[in-house]
Amino acid sequence: MKKLLWFAALFAAVAASAQEVEKTTFLYAVEGSDSLRVDRYRVQGDRAEPAPCLVFVFGGGFVWGSRDDASYLPFFEYMARRGFTVASIDYRLGLRAAYEAGTLDERTFPAAFPASIETAAEDLYSATAYLLAHADEWGIDPRRIVACGSSAGAITVLQAEYGLCAGAEAARKLPAEFNYGGVIAFAGALFAVGDDLAWGTARTPAPMLLFHGDADRNVPYGAVRAMGAGFFGSEYIAAQLTEMGVPHAFYSVANAGHEIAVSPMNENRFEIDSFLEKLVFQRLPLRIDTRIAALDKPDVPKAFTLGEYIEANFGGR
Repeated sequence: MKKLLWFAALFAAVAASAQEVEKTTFLYAVEGSDSLRVDRYRVQGDRAEPAPCLVFVFGGGFVWGSRDDASYLPFFEYMARRGFTVASIDYRLGLRAAYEAGTLDERTFPAAFPASIETAAEDLYSATAYLLAHADEWGIDPRRIVACGSSAGAITVLQAEYGLCAGAEAARKLPAEFNYGGVIAFAGALFAVGDDLAWGTARTPAPMLLFHGDADRNVPYGAVRAMGAGFFGSEYIAAQLTEMGVPHAFYSVANAGHEIAVSPMNENRFEIDSFLEKLVFQRLPLRIDTRIAALDKPDVPKAFTLGEYIEANFGGR
């Protein structure tokens, strides 16, 4: 009997992995001279019921990156075979012009950076509005749209959720009753004016899964404050969600750097699946705190300043 069950499980796994993933590209918005597109990944064939949707935002410091970067594709295909429709989107790269002109420094960065984040979040709202408008055509469940991003994309999905909760003007592109089913951030952070985050009351924050290395030099793990504003990383966000009683999972890796912006897509699929099943689909009121430390890895510096952020992301330009 055990052998029969084992072969049945093996057959199911092989059948799932053999399913062909279909990619189709759509235009979701035009902003000035920028045509913004979304790549849809899903398994071919009929669907008995609307599928959950993972809307993905790529990383690249708001300077570079692409929605179809090869490093993301195995994750997209994995999620598609798990029953998701994956929507990987373009967004406007607000720091590209300043970077290419060589004018991005500690003097210009404080104004350019938050504007870039808000622009990216606005484009995510536009992409989400497109998904909602085409939910029947795409066969997706509007109540189970999960926002997911890497690095700058993780900043974007967190900022978009924060804007929804705070009732931001740009969030009015979306229906008043809408919120993401969940948020997954691979090495992300939130920007806010003032010394602290103010989530607002327009919506309760969606369940979140936060991955971060505590030695990240590209995106702060904790909080960095300067010039009347703050950049709040995963550790800080998780602490606030705990205080607010919001279901979430925090996966912290000691002495790890910005590789956590990509590595969990391949190495932590169990944690991602568990979060989606328990906190997003079942809506269980859980707080999951996972701390990983390699005993043979030495401690590395963890101080983080604005200048170090610019140096790490843009080579000091």
